[in-house]
Amino acid sequence: MTQTDQSDSRVLLVAGASSGIGAAVAVRGAQEGARVAACARRAEALRAVADRCGATPYVADVTVRDEVEELVAAVVRDHGRLDGVVANAGILRPGGLLEVSDEDWDATLRTNLTSVFLLARAALPHLIATRGAFVTVGSIAALRAPGGASAYAASKAGAGMLTNAIATEFGPRGVRANTVCPGWTRTEMADEEMREFTDGASLDEAYAQVTALVPQRRAARAEEVADAVLWLLGPRSSYVNGATLTVDGGTNVVDAGYVPFEFSVVPRA
Repeated sequence: MTQTDQSDSRVLLVAGASSGIGAAVAVRGAQEGARVAACARRAEALRAVADRCGATPYVADVTVRDEVEELVAAVVRDHGRLDGVVANAGILRPGGLLEVSDEDWDATLRTNLTSVFLLARAALPHLIATRGAFVTVGSIAALRAPGGASAYAASKAGAGMLTNAIATEFGPRGVRANTVCPGWTRTEMADEEMREFTDGASLDEAYAQVTALVPQRRAARAEEVADAVLWLLGPRSSYVNGATLTVDGGTNVVDAGYVPFEFSVVPRA
Protein backbone atom coordinates (compact mmCIF):
# COMPACT_ATOMS: atom_id res chain seq x y z
CA MET A 1 0.00 0.00 0.00
CA THR A 2 1.39 3.43 -0.92
CA GLN A 3 1.79 6.22 1.61
CA THR A 4 -1.09 8.08 -0.01
CA ASP A 5 -3.33 5.03 0.16
CA GLN A 6 -2.32 4.45 3.77
CA SER A 7 -3.18 7.99 4.80
CA ASP A 8 -6.60 7.73 3.14
CA SER A 9 -7.61 4.42 4.74
CA ARG A 10 -10.01 4.26 7.67
CA VAL A 11 -8.67 4.10 11.21
CA LEU A 12 -10.49 1.70 13.52
CA LEU A 13 -9.94 1.41 17.26
CA VAL A 14 -10.84 -2.04 18.62
CA ALA A 15 -10.98 -2.46 22.39
CA GLY A 16 -10.68 -5.94 23.85
CA ALA A 17 -8.68 -7.05 20.82
CA SER A 18 -6.37 -9.62 22.39
CA SER A 19 -8.70 -12.58 21.81
CA GLY A 20 -12.11 -13.73 20.64
CA ILE A 21 -14.42 -11.37 18.80
CA GLY A 22 -12.15 -8.36 19.27
CA ALA A 23 -9.19 -10.15 17.74
CA ALA A 24 -11.36 -11.29 14.84
CA VAL A 25 -12.53 -7.72 14.23
CA ALA A 26 -8.93 -6.49 14.23
CA VAL A 27 -7.83 -9.16 11.75
CA ARG A 28 -10.85 -8.78 9.47
CA GLY A 29 -10.59 -4.99 9.56
CA ALA A 30 -6.94 -5.07 8.56
CA GLN A 31 -7.72 -7.53 5.78
CA GLU A 32 -10.29 -5.06 4.44
CA GLY A 33 -7.69 -2.31 4.30
CA ALA A 34 -8.31 -0.38 7.50
CA ARG A 35 -5.57 0.85 9.77
CA VAL A 36 -6.39 -0.95 13.00
CA ALA A 37 -5.49 0.26 16.48
CA ALA A 38 -5.85 -2.82 18.67
CA CYS A 39 -6.24 -2.28 22.40
CA ALA A 40 -6.21 -4.69 25.36
CA ARG A 41 -4.71 -5.15 28.81
CA ARG A 42 -2.78 -8.34 28.02
CA ALA A 43 0.34 -7.16 26.24
CA GLU A 44 1.65 -10.52 25.05
CA ALA A 45 -1.66 -11.72 23.62
CA LEU A 46 -2.27 -8.33 22.05
CA ARG A 47 1.14 -8.35 20.40
CA ALA A 48 0.37 -11.75 18.85
CA VAL A 49 -2.81 -10.39 17.28
CA ALA A 50 -1.03 -7.25 16.06
CA ASP A 51 1.78 -9.29 14.53
CA ARG A 52 -0.77 -11.49 12.79
CA CYS A 53 -2.61 -8.68 11.03
CA GLY A 54 -0.38 -5.61 11.09
CA ALA A 55 -2.43 -3.70 13.65
CA THR A 56 -0.85 -1.15 15.96
CA PRO A 57 -1.03 -2.44 19.55
CA TYR A 58 -1.96 -0.20 22.47
CA VAL A 59 -1.89 -1.64 25.98
CA ALA A 60 -4.55 0.09 28.04
CA ASP A 61 -7.31 -0.59 30.56
CA VAL A 62 -10.51 0.84 29.11
CA THR A 63 -12.16 0.89 32.54
CA VAL A 64 -9.80 3.70 33.62
CA ARG A 65 -10.64 7.20 32.42
CA ASP A 66 -7.08 8.53 32.11
CA GLU A 67 -5.94 5.46 30.18
CA VAL A 68 -8.84 5.73 27.75
CA GLU A 69 -8.17 9.40 27.12
CA GLU A 70 -4.48 8.69 26.55
CA LEU A 71 -5.36 5.77 24.28
CA VAL A 72 -7.62 7.79 22.00
CA ALA A 73 -5.16 10.67 21.90
CA ALA A 74 -2.35 8.28 20.97
CA VAL A 75 -4.38 6.66 18.18
CA VAL A 76 -5.25 10.04 16.65
CA ARG A 77 -1.67 11.24 17.03
CA ASP A 78 -0.24 8.10 15.42
CA HIS A 79 -2.79 7.75 12.62
CA GLY A 80 -4.12 11.25 12.09
CA ARG A 81 -7.81 10.42 12.42
CA LEU A 82 -10.38 8.06 13.92
CA ASP A 83 -13.22 6.63 11.85
CA GLY A 84 -14.61 3.80 13.94
CA VAL A 85 -14.60 2.46 17.49
CA VAL A 86 -15.49 -1.04 18.64
CA ALA A 87 -16.31 -1.29 22.35
CA ASN A 88 -15.69 -4.98 22.91
CA ALA A 89 -14.02 -5.30 26.32
CA GLY A 90 -16.02 -7.65 28.50
CA ILE A 91 -16.04 -10.06 31.40
CA LEU A 92 -18.55 -12.52 32.82
CA ARG A 93 -18.75 -13.12 36.56
CA PRO A 94 -21.44 -15.78 37.11
CA GLY A 95 -23.94 -15.58 39.91
CA GLY A 96 -27.59 -14.88 40.53
CA LEU A 97 -28.78 -11.83 42.41
CA LEU A 98 -28.34 -13.48 45.81
CA GLU A 99 -24.93 -14.96 44.98
CA VAL A 100 -23.01 -12.30 43.04
CA SER A 101 -20.56 -10.37 45.22
CA ASP A 102 -20.34 -6.60 45.36
CA GLU A 103 -16.86 -6.85 43.87
CA ASP A 104 -18.03 -8.97 40.93
CA TRP A 105 -21.00 -6.68 40.32
CA ASP A 106 -18.79 -3.59 40.28
CA ALA A 107 -16.13 -5.20 38.07
CA THR A 108 -18.74 -6.40 35.58
CA LEU A 109 -20.46 -3.04 35.22
CA ARG A 110 -17.17 -1.18 35.01
CA THR A 111 -15.82 -3.48 32.29
CA ASN A 112 -18.99 -4.05 30.26
CA LEU A 113 -20.74 -0.70 30.66
CA THR A 114 -18.50 2.05 32.01
CA SER A 115 -15.81 1.24 29.43
CA VAL A 116 -18.34 1.95 26.68
CA PHE A 117 -19.08 5.35 28.22
CA LEU A 118 -15.39 6.20 28.60
CA LEU A 119 -14.54 5.17 25.04
CA ALA A 120 -17.47 7.07 23.59
CA ARG A 121 -16.73 10.25 25.54
CA ALA A 122 -13.09 10.26 24.46
CA ALA A 123 -13.70 9.24 20.85
CA LEU A 124 -16.83 11.18 19.88
CA PRO A 125 -15.15 14.50 19.03
CA HIS A 126 -12.96 12.62 16.54
CA LEU A 127 -15.85 10.56 15.17
CA ILE A 128 -17.81 13.76 14.59
CA ALA A 129 -14.90 15.08 12.55
CA THR A 130 -14.87 11.98 10.31
CA ARG A 131 -18.63 11.25 10.43
CA GLY A 132 -17.61 7.92 11.87
CA ALA A 133 -19.28 4.99 13.58
CA PHE A 134 -19.36 3.42 17.04
CA VAL A 135 -20.20 -0.25 17.59
CA THR A 136 -20.78 -1.90 20.95
CA VAL A 137 -20.42 -5.66 21.24
CA GLY A 138 -23.28 -6.67 23.50
CA SER A 139 -24.93 -10.05 24.01
CA ILE A 140 -28.29 -11.71 23.59
CA ALA A 141 -28.16 -11.82 27.41
CA ALA A 142 -29.08 -8.13 27.14
CA LEU A 143 -32.31 -9.07 25.37
CA ARG A 144 -33.40 -12.25 27.18
CA ALA A 145 -32.73 -12.71 30.88
CA PRO A 146 -30.37 -15.65 31.60
CA GLY A 147 -30.30 -17.44 34.92
CA GLY A 148 -27.18 -17.09 37.02
CA ALA A 149 -25.67 -14.14 35.16
CA SER A 150 -27.54 -11.12 36.48
CA ALA A 151 -24.60 -8.71 36.52
CA TYR A 152 -23.57 -9.65 32.99
CA ALA A 153 -27.12 -9.28 31.63
CA ALA A 154 -27.67 -5.94 33.34
CA SER A 155 -24.34 -4.56 32.14
CA LYS A 156 -24.90 -5.61 28.54
CA ALA A 157 -28.44 -4.23 28.52
CA GLY A 158 -27.10 -0.94 29.85
CA ALA A 159 -24.39 -0.87 27.21
CA GLY A 160 -26.98 -1.33 24.49
CA MET A 161 -29.15 1.51 25.77
CA LEU A 162 -26.10 3.76 26.14
CA THR A 163 -25.26 3.03 22.51
CA ASN A 164 -28.79 3.98 21.49
CA ALA A 165 -28.36 7.24 23.41
CA ILE A 166 -25.18 7.92 21.42
CA ALA A 167 -27.12 7.29 18.21
CA THR A 168 -29.86 9.73 19.23
CA GLU A 169 -27.57 12.46 20.48
CA PHE A 170 -24.85 12.31 17.84
CA GLY A 171 -26.75 11.11 14.77
CA PRO A 172 -27.49 14.74 13.84
CA ARG A 173 -23.72 15.32 13.88
CA GLY A 174 -22.97 12.49 11.49
CA VAL A 175 -22.07 9.70 13.93
CA ARG A 176 -23.79 6.32 13.83
CA ALA A 177 -23.89 4.01 16.85
CA ASN A 178 -25.14 0.42 16.84
CA THR A 179 -24.99 -2.72 18.96
CA VAL A 180 -24.17 -6.27 17.91
CA CYS A 181 -25.61 -8.94 20.19
CA PRO A 182 -23.95 -12.33 19.65
CA GLY A 183 -25.23 -15.63 20.93
CA TRP A 184 -22.87 -18.43 21.88
CA THR A 185 -19.60 -17.78 20.06
CA ARG A 186 -16.53 -19.97 20.20
CA THR A 187 -14.04 -17.76 22.01
CA GLU A 188 -11.61 -18.23 24.85
CA MET A 189 -14.11 -16.81 27.36
CA ALA A 190 -16.89 -19.08 26.11
CA ASP A 191 -14.55 -22.09 26.15
CA GLU A 192 -13.96 -21.46 29.85
CA GLU A 193 -17.71 -21.37 30.45
CA MET A 194 -18.06 -24.67 28.60
CA ARG A 195 -15.44 -26.29 30.85
CA GLU A 196 -17.41 -25.19 33.90
CA PHE A 197 -20.71 -26.22 32.33
CA THR A 198 -19.80 -29.87 31.75
CA ASP A 199 -17.65 -32.25 33.76
CA GLY A 200 -15.40 -34.26 31.48
CA ALA A 201 -17.20 -33.56 28.21
CA SER A 202 -15.25 -32.19 25.28
CA LEU A 203 -15.69 -28.60 24.18
CA ASP A 204 -17.50 -29.80 21.05
CA GLU A 205 -19.93 -31.79 23.18
CA ALA A 206 -20.50 -28.85 25.50
CA TYR A 207 -21.20 -26.43 22.67
CA ALA A 208 -23.56 -28.99 21.14
CA GLN A 209 -25.56 -29.04 24.37
CA VAL A 210 -25.83 -25.27 24.81
CA THR A 211 -26.82 -24.75 21.17
CA ALA A 212 -29.29 -27.64 20.95
CA LEU A 213 -32.20 -25.16 20.82
CA VAL A 214 -30.49 -22.75 18.44
CA PRO A 215 -32.14 -23.03 15.00
CA GLN A 216 -28.72 -23.32 13.32
CA ARG A 217 -27.67 -25.91 15.91
CA ARG A 218 -24.16 -24.55 16.43
CA ALA A 219 -22.22 -21.73 18.00
CA ALA A 220 -20.94 -18.82 15.94
CA ARG A 221 -17.37 -18.38 14.86
CA ALA A 222 -15.76 -15.17 16.06
CA GLU A 223 -15.25 -14.17 12.44
CA GLU A 224 -18.99 -14.29 11.79
CA VAL A 225 -19.61 -11.76 14.53
CA ALA A 226 -16.68 -9.67 13.32
CA ASP A 227 -18.24 -9.48 9.85
CA ALA A 228 -21.40 -7.97 11.36
CA VAL A 229 -19.37 -5.45 13.37
CA LEU A 230 -17.39 -4.36 10.31
CA TRP A 231 -20.57 -4.04 8.24
CA LEU A 232 -21.95 -1.63 10.85
CA LEU A 233 -18.70 0.34 10.78
CA GLY A 234 -18.69 0.64 7.00
CA PRO A 235 -20.47 2.60 4.27
CA ARG A 236 -22.89 -0.20 3.36
CA SER A 237 -24.78 0.42 6.62
CA SER A 238 -24.87 4.20 6.12
CA TYR A 239 -28.53 4.53 7.20
CA VAL A 240 -28.37 2.05 10.09
CA ASN A 241 -28.28 3.91 13.39
CA GLY A 242 -29.41 2.91 16.87
CA ALA A 243 -29.93 -0.68 15.74
CA THR A 244 -29.49 -3.87 17.71
CA LEU A 245 -28.26 -6.61 15.40
CA THR A 246 -28.51 -10.14 16.78
CA VAL A 247 -25.87 -12.58 15.52
CA ASP A 248 -27.18 -15.64 17.29
CA GLY A 249 -28.20 -18.27 14.76
CA GLY A 250 -31.84 -17.54 15.54
CA THR A 251 -31.64 -18.10 19.32
CA ASN A 252 -33.60 -14.95 20.00
CA VAL A 253 -36.67 -16.07 18.03
CA VAL A 254 -37.25 -19.44 19.71
CA ASP A 255 -40.52 -19.66 21.63
CA ALA A 256 -39.61 -21.25 24.97
CA GLY A 257 -43.17 -22.42 25.48
CA TYR A 258 -42.96 -24.71 22.46
CA VAL A 259 -39.54 -26.20 23.17
CA PRO A 260 -41.03 -29.25 25.00
CA PHE A 261 -42.88 -30.23 21.81
CA GLU A 262 -39.51 -31.00 20.19
CA PHE A 263 -37.36 -31.80 23.24
CA SER A 264 -37.68 -33.65 26.49
CA VAL A 265 -36.64 -30.91 28.90
CA VAL A 266 -35.47 -31.99 32.34
CA PRO A 267 -34.20 -29.40 34.86
CA ARG A 268 -30.60 -29.85 35.98
CA ALA A 269 -30.10 -30.72 39.62
